[in-house]
Amino acid sequence: MTNDRYVSPLSERYAGKEMQYIFSPDKKFRTWRRLWIALAETEKELGLPITEEQIEELKMHADDINYDVAKEREKQVRHDVMSHVYAYGVQCPKAKGIIHLGATSCYVGDNTDVILMAEALDIVKKKLVNVLSRLSEFADEYKSQPTLAFTHFQPAQPTTVGKRATLWIQEFLMDLEDLNYVRGSLKLLGSKGTTGTQASFLELFDGDEETIDKIDPMIAKKMGFEACCPVSGQTYSRKVDTRVLNVLAGIAASAHKFSNDIRLLQHLKEVEEPFEKSQIGSSAMAYKRNPMRSERIASLSRYVMIDALNPAITSAAQWFERTLDDSANKRLSIPEGFLAVDGILDLCLNVVDGLVVYPKVIEKRLMSELPFMATENIMMDAVKAGGDRQELHEKIRELSMEAGRNVKEKGLDNNLLELIAKDEAFGLDEEALKAAMDPAKYVGRAPLQVEAFLKKVINPILKENEELLGITSEIHV
Repeated sequence: MTNDRYVSPLSERYAGKEMQYIFSPDKKFRTWRRLWIALAETEKELGLPITEEQIEELKMHADDINYDVAKEREKQVRHDVMSHVYAYGVQCPKAKGIIHLGATSCYVGDNTDVILMAEALDIVKKKLVNVLSRLSEFADEYKSQPTLAFTHFQPAQPTTVGKRATLWIQEFLMDLEDLNYVRGSLKLLGSKGTTGTQASFLELFDGDEETIDKIDPMIAKKMGFEACCPVSGQTYSRKVDTRVLNVLAGIAASAHKFSNDIRLLQHLKEVEEPFEKSQIGSSAMAYKRNPMRSERIASLSRYVMIDALNPAITSAAQWFERTLDDSANKRLSIPEGFLAVDGILDLCLNVVDGLVVYPKVIEKRLMSELPFMATENIMMDAVKAGGDRQELHEKIRELSMEAGRNVKEKGLDNNLLELIAKDEAFGLDEEALKAAMDPAKYVGRAPLQVEAFLKKVINPILKENEELLGITSEIHV
């Protein structure tokens, strides 16, 4: 590692090796050579005078790229594609004359971009499915653990720890659905020439329209795709990049919401992200256990959500059949969006795998608020014992306000049950009131909702993708 120039933290700190390789120069240039082979094979199979010996020579040097030759050539011609055409030709003298035949630079550049995005989406899907799996295990384990719910971060009707987790799961599930749709819709550019008209192939194939129609489908099949886009300018529509980055931004938004909830729960001391034995939370305050992983998720997620503006603006700004103001932006926004999401999902996996739940703290907070929430049940019990509903409602309102003042102004415990027990209008002693304080009575259908959601919605998806399950995450710092 060099220390005298900028190095992207996405590579050094956040993204995994597999995703980094997808957007490496080696992966790009190897893919270029695969595309040149696919084009030459297609042209040979459709009748152009290309020999099997030339094809085999191209295949022989598909992976041993002579980077030194390409770099030296690029200094002279200032064109990356033609530099690599030249370098490939140096290694393949017999095939030199047919490399890139009839194609334009976007044949290798754009088709490679689509291929790399498709493979990167596959990595994202694998990690996203594993996040769903781990969160599902967590939700199932704590499906019946009552906890205080919050609306506006104010105490609300109780839920369960597991039910809250299903809300995180559902958002990640929506992201998976979006990812599957966009991944399934990706098409190669194919080989359509400088303005998308395939004019060069009219010349090569002597105007044989039927044969020319076979070129793109054959290239797509050889590269593992179902089809090429039906029409294009020189490039594939940059709206494709917009759709892909929107998927990543959606994942980032879901991860950010998840991380926010964990950070708030850690503040409440109810749930904590993993904290290693030798980890330092603060340089000054040695006792601190900062939620640094969740904070990092939030930080990277904001970057990805904003990054999604890049391809949208680029797509909107393209002129006619193409302009080159997309190139520099694409080189940054697409890879960095994927590298950041890769790091985000690794962090999510790490956090979920190590979540620590503190039931006693959860119970204590819930019980401090539950008397307020149990008042309707208490009122109904009192009515059954002969009380007047309207009179009791007003008394509970007054007593609740008194108990609230005791908590907020005097710092006392919530004594609403004690106040109600002393009021003869209710006809209930404190023991009877405490019996009504079973938290499980106030979580509604939460445990059953968790079970149904996992059984009917999540488990079939995990079963369908079981070959992707079982990965572990590596956090670098």
